[in-house]
Amino acid sequence: MDPEVFEHWMMTGLIVGLVGFMAFIVWDLAKKSNAGKFGTMILFFALGLGVLGFVIKTVVIGSLEGI
Repeated sequence: MDPEVFEHWMMTGLIVGLVGFMAFIVWDLAKKSNAGKFGTMILFFALGLGVLGFVIKTVVIGSLEGI
């Protein structure tokens, strides 16, 4: 297997795992702090903005490089 292909698949898999782990941390934080539905929604909204920023950055860089 080409190292570049391996790095691409590992990066994709590890980022998905990291985002999933961060979602678990936020859910556990909301549960332990008794945040309620609104507080949990706000916590996940903040996490979602971070993930959305990462996706937008990837799309913009890809479009600039012509991929």
